[in-house]
Amino acid sequence: MTGERARGVVLYLSAAVLLAGGALWWFRTAPNDEIDPRIEQWSQAALRLLPDTDEQETAATLPLGAGVDREVEANLENGSYLVRILCVGGPDSQVRVRLGQEGSDSGRGLSCDRTTEPDSFTVGTAGQLRMTLTVGPAGPVVLRYALQRQNTP
Repeated sequence: MTGERARGVVLYLSAAVLLAGGALWWFRTAPNDEIDPRIEQWSQAALRLLPDTDEQETAATLPLGAGVDREVEANLENGSYLVRILCVGGPDSQVRVRLGQEGSDSGRGLSCDRTTEPDSFTVGTAGQLRMTLTVGPAGPVVLRYALQRQNTP
């Protein structure tokens, strides 16, 4: 009986050590949830520079990290839309906006550190608008866009 008890104690202690080690590893490797304090300031600046309007179909404000590729889709009616877009960020920060397939559209570059007003362009859609956003190595940035249907004669 003593040998069985000793093996049981060793087994339970081993399990407890493994459990404690796993918990310690879990908490030490958890992602850091700290948010760059500039993101909130930049988000407010982006909303101030490109405010919501009654005429817009959709709009969004997106915080994006350095080097991030993000695809944004908007389901719209067929037609022509004015795309208004801007980004706000630190020194040398940039975002490239592409509307076509990878390699078929060089995109439009936006400088995020000197933003004073939105860039705009018109695009035709067939039910869906897809934008690919690529942030340069100097990040993070906040990108804001708004889509407004154009009246056709």
